[in-house]
Amino acid sequence: MLTLPISVAAQQMMMICRFVSRSPWSRRFFSSDADRRLANAISEIHKEMESVFGEPPASGLAGSAENHSVTLNFNDSQIRSEGCTENKLVSGLTHIGSQGEAQMVDVSLKEITKRVAVASCKVILGREVFDLVASEQMKKGDVLSVAKMAGICGAKQTSNLIPLCHNINLTHIRVDLSLNPQDFSVDIEGEAASTGKTGVEMEAMTAATVAGLTVYDMCKAVSKHIQITNVQLEHKAGGKSGDWRRKNR
Repeated sequence: MLTLPISVAAQQMMMICRFVSRSPWSRRFFSSDADRRLANAISEIHKEMESVFGEPPASGLAGSAENHSVTLNFNDSQIRSEGCTENKLVSGLTHIGSQGEAQMVDVSLKEITKRVAVASCKVILGREVFDLVASEQMKKGDVLSVAKMAGICGAKQTSNLIPLCHNINLTHIRVDLSLNPQDFSVDIEGEAASTGKTGVEMEAMTAATVAGLTVYDMCKAVSKHIQITNVQLEHKAGGKSGDWRRKNR
């Protein structure tokens, strides 16, 4: 058995009823034609409440608030099942505290292991921009070389960009960019490695993303239709969760 509060609209209707019934002028009010119209209006409110809750409110205008709560019957197993699902969902979000607040994960008790992560993204250039990049005719210079350096620098700054990321001592960063003539795009792959207590997925994804943003910056003067797409983790290794690899890779 579970008792739920009624809707805001219903609460407002009941407050009107209680206010009218408890006011010192309420009885005098109901002795004139105008007051009968008010009584009719209150009657309509009662009917509306009956249509919502399936039964009229407590008899008399001065019914208590307790008489206007809604009682619903739920299967106990259903409540337990739904509660478990919600708790499981919340418990899986390590950056959310017990009160729902944001928190930085304490990794002091974790084991030190070798951590590796690989991420990728694609920058769709279009035929015109693709040909200019391939022939190194962009006014800003060598697009792929500049984007490669930007990706490496970006990975080093991950904890400054993502608030709850740990400041990690990276042991390796790799950023590769290749032209794809099939869809006139640049395929980007970023890899980060560290020996420590937390993973490097965000560093790998930051490397790939910043490289993609740099490609856009180098080419935006020619086209505004450039798209940065498919930013995703491809592989991670190390730590408590072990190895993971994207299936379609």
